[in-house]
Amino acid sequence: MSRPRLLAVLVFVAVAVAVRPIGPRAFAGGANAVTFEDRGGVPLGTVLARDSEHAVRVPLARVSPRFLAAVRAVEDARFEQHGAVDPFALARAAWQLGRTGHVVSGGSTITMQLARLRWELPHSLVGKLEEIVLATRIEAGTSKDAILEAYVNRLPMGGDLVGVEAGARTYFGTPAAELDLAHAAFLAAIPNAPAELDPYAHRDALETRRRLVLQRMVATGATTAGEATRAASEPIDVLPRSDGIAAAPHLLFRLAAGVPPEATRVRTTIDGELQAFAENATQQIVGGLGERGARDGAAIVLDNRDGAILAYVGSADYFAREGAGKNDGVTALRQPGSTLKPFLYELAFERRTARPTTILADVPTTYAIPGLHAYSPGDYSQRFAGPVRARIALADSLNVPAVRVLSDAGVPAFLDRLHALGFRHLTRDADHYGLGLALGDGEVTLEELAAAYATIARGGRTVRAYALLDGGGSVAAGGPPNVGATSEWALVTDVLADAHARARAFGVRSLLHTSFPSAVKTGTSSDFRDTWTVGFTRDYTVATWVGNFDGSPMRRISGIAGAAPLWNRIIRHLAERDAPQAFAPPHGYVRRPMCATTGVRPTRACRSVVAEWLDARDVIAWNKPPRPLDRRYDAWLAAQPPQADDALRIVAPHDGDTFVAAAGARIAVVARGTAHPAWELNGKLLGARDARWTLPLARGHWTLRVHDGAHADTVTFTVGDPLPHGRHAGFTIPG
Repeated sequence: MSRPRLLAVLVFVAVAVAVRPIGPRAFAGGANAVTFEDRGGVPLGTVLARDSEHAVRVPLARVSPRFLAAVRAVEDARFEQHGAVDPFALARAAWQLGRTGHVVSGGSTITMQLARLRWELPHSLVGKLEEIVLATRIEAGTSKDAILEAYVNRLPMGGDLVGVEAGARTYFGTPAAELDLAHAAFLAAIPNAPAELDPYAHRDALETRRRLVLQRMVATGATTAGEATRAASEPIDVLPRSDGIAAAPHLLFRLAAGVPPEATRVRTTIDGELQAFAENATQQIVGGLGERGARDGAAIVLDNRDGAILAYVGSADYFAREGAGKNDGVTALRQPGSTLKPFLYELAFERRTARPTTILADVPTTYAIPGLHAYSPGDYSQRFAGPVRARIALADSLNVPAVRVLSDAGVPAFLDRLHALGFRHLTRDADHYGLGLALGDGEVTLEELAAAYATIARGGRTVRAYALLDGGGSVAAGGPPNVGATSEWALVTDVLADAHARARAFGVRSLLHTSFPSAVKTGTSSDFRDTWTVGFTRDYTVATWVGNFDGSPMRRISGIAGAAPLWNRIIRHLAERDAPQAFAPPHGYVRRPMCATTGVRPTRACRSVVAEWLDARDVIAWNKPPRPLDRRYDAWLAAQPPQADDALRIVAPHDGDTFVAAAGARIAVVARGTAHPAWELNGKLLGARDARWTLPLARGHWTLRVHDGAHADTVTFTVGDPLPHGRHAGFTIPG
């Protein structure tokens, strides 16, 4: 083929393409708005899109005629009378430009604007020529109604809002079909300059533009002067920046990505009332910790029966204009601190590398690790407890014993167990994590923690957290249906529910204590960057996190001070709605007295007698004491309370406590290991008192002593004036 002929063919093809009609299919797409409901059918919110833009496509019949008239009046009054180009509008724009020296009106038709919006053409001479060519093709293949429908669905409405439906729902909470004249003019004004006419930032400029829209409607006969005057004076209330979401925004936007495009209503597992409570509690708790460097928090509540998500709070405030509220703390990867220890101890109990009777040494210890390095674990308290039972080591969250238990059980075995429990983000090998895995060296999500703790509550039956009501509960994806041994999980639950076992680290009446059966564990990552509290009743699991999304440390906020208040508030709210039942005892175990410092059957020389669960093999060892016990000692042991935790001691108040004097406040006084205590205060014998009573607060230094026969214990504490700057030392219990 000759060169001239080839050139002619190319020119013919170019012209054919340039004039080829563009049909309405070029403007199809865009998802419907999807409304999410809670489990009872109450709306949680409407998500306008499934991508980066909040765009909603609606048919022309579902757009208010008032809005269509406003758009035509202000953008293209002769839309029905001309084709792709309006020569009168172009001539007017050129004359205004020549007379004033700047652009007064653009001269673009609605079809030309649609071409620019659809193909994102630049505002330039070349871009204008492209608009004209594409608009000609659009007019050749698409009806006027279809053009207008595509146009109103692509109008920029400020921020990332696209389309009249998105604007109407976001700013007014109503569909586009219900816009009256005042609200229609308000929305029709925004596309002229979405950034400069932002309803939240530039309201005065937007009101000026709204009045201009109404004037244009009067001039074109779209409305009367009287109607326009009334509409101009009508106040417009714009909803707060909530994107049409009333609750659970993080979850709704997360779910929207997986909802079919044709879906318009989706029911979730969320309990609307519980969700509102959890969101308010998160805002209040995090707000109260602001002066200590905590800005963010998250919470999730699971139904232990099947893993249904009942509440989902990704941050303290998703819609905050400042901060990182749009980050999702439920799915964020963070170091879990000590919250992995229950899974380690269950594995050790199951494999018998440790038993409830095992005495573990909480003393300064150094481990040699690869690379000629030394690893010396320590505790948040920077103190050591000496020899402790496994129960105390877990309940008090002691680090040195946990590392020893992991060393005996093996890091690879523990990592495999965590994978089986659903911790899919622990993707590195055992050598990478090393012994630090016992203390949370790795990153997990709050959702993974919640599902794993629900597995503890379910006796080792794994569960997958799910949020769509028709999604159904199932085994954790890719994991086994059962993990570990039911009896050993019950042992771990018994430890986590034992307020006296954790008394040394947290006190008996801490925020981990509830008046109903509950099991709970805290965690704090290094440098106080993350605080966790995860716990459960037989029915529900609650997992909470408080920290900062940017990883900045808080000012010495541990799990008990950071996430525990949020956990306590939510778990108590659940208990008020549905009274929790007692946990089942570990099957195949019996409770027997033992010597707390040796882990064997107590003798007369044992000064600290406790009760612990033993299985058949433990009982064999228990039945072989160093020397026989006489009948009187056996009778004394039988008479002890089954939960006896230690020899005679005062567990509240603690030695060295400081309290703030307050009118009507009292100090809780609790002793263990005595049935007939005698009390002295500053050397003065008090009247009859039980092992648990309250003492009125009075300023001064006090010495409290309890004795029962040959055994006694003493603590000292101080009651003083409030500290400056609103800081508080210790705590008080109202009378």
